[in-house]
Amino acid sequence: MHDIRAIRTDPAGFDAAMARRRLPPIADELMMLDTDRRAAQTALQEKQSRRNALAKEIGQGKRTGVDTAALEAEATALRGDMDGLEKRVPELDAAIKRILEALPNLLDASVPEGADETANVELKRFGDAPVFDFEPKQHFELGEALGMMDFATASKLAGARFTVLRGPLARMERALGQFMLDQHTIERDYLETIVPSLVNEATAYGTGNLPKFEEDLFKTTDGRYLIPTAEVPLTNTVAGEIVPEKQLPLRLTALTDCYRSEAGSAGRDTRGMLRQHQFRKVELVCIAHPDKSADEHEWMTRSAEIILEKLGLPYRRMLLSSGDTGFASTRTHDLEVWLPGQKMFREISSCSNCKDFQARRMNARFRGGAEGKAVAYVHTLNGSGVAVGRALIAVMENYQQADGSIVVPEVLRAYMGGLEQISAG
Repeated sequence: MHDIRAIRTDPAGFDAAMARRRLPPIADELMMLDTDRRAAQTALQEKQSRRNALAKEIGQGKRTGVDTAALEAEATALRGDMDGLEKRVPELDAAIKRILEALPNLLDASVPEGADETANVELKRFGDAPVFDFEPKQHFELGEALGMMDFATASKLAGARFTVLRGPLARMERALGQFMLDQHTIERDYLETIVPSLVNEATAYGTGNLPKFEEDLFKTTDGRYLIPTAEVPLTNTVAGEIVPEKQLPLRLTALTDCYRSEAGSAGRDTRGMLRQHQFRKVELVCIAHPDKSADEHEWMTRSAEIILEKLGLPYRRMLLSSGDTGFASTRTHDLEVWLPGQKMFREISSCSNCKDFQARRMNARFRGGAEGKAVAYVHTLNGSGVAVGRALIAVMENYQQADGSIVVPEVLRAYMGGLEQISAG
């Protein structure tokens, strides 16, 4: 959410910032509404003040026997005017809010210009793509041949974009999640957290999922929403709170099932488990001091990179362009893992700095300053640490053997009872 006072200070600058998001000018409309709102508020306060003065004059007149009919008529007229203004002020507030809540975050100056992902910039690369003496298969070919990845049964149970995993592949997915949690909590100072998979409307609003992206969410009959990522409940743990500065940064992690309607993704990744309605992900969230959020963004991105490096998976870090950066983010790093079966890099983690954009929606602040009295909005960050299902896909494709078996990465073997290879039968 944007600060209307900041827009008022530099409306042209705000329009220029929205233009980077491919949006038309909006500041003039906001300024007209804001001017009307402030004028209505001032008029209401003046009429309230006059009405209070009249009440005193009328009371004094009645005590002294003075005719107060004219004063009472004026007070009655004022009441009518105030009734209209008391309706008008919240109507204008709501109109301003409707516009502001639909506008994306301001982009960081370092974000490259571009209409879409083709303008993203590669910042670094790790590892070499494995060389096979056979034609590498995609994960769904491997999984089905092993008899451990079942899309037909999942479709019977729930429909398209679901998967049933069995046996060692199911255990490997569980192992990946446990390995990631241990890495983040023991080595990277994140606090493991268990959060609800259902959240209320206010919580979904706080992270920017509502109202703009409601079609991407699954909604229950009682008005709650299945979480699209643990970012939603984790970030909202500080909603409405004032956090002592000494507690920052708050680094949180959770392994949860995530649910997305995949609205607008018809025809994309229809084979396999790259794009699912239900998937597991280890989420990273940080509540940071404004002066430290850039450092925390690097810490978070590096935390996800370490997971991929320990798994021995080739990846690259991308800085997203202005046309590819998400609604709530000011700067985003995507980590893309190499998939030999597809012969291309695919996103496996997205780490974003939202600065105070979400904090304003949630009214999440911290108290600090020299005397510990200053209150300001926190900065929030979120990232995948990483998507467990996509990590499973990457391990399967990068560690596949000519006979269709899959070597278990060394870091996962302790989580899989010492199993070194997954084979059919």
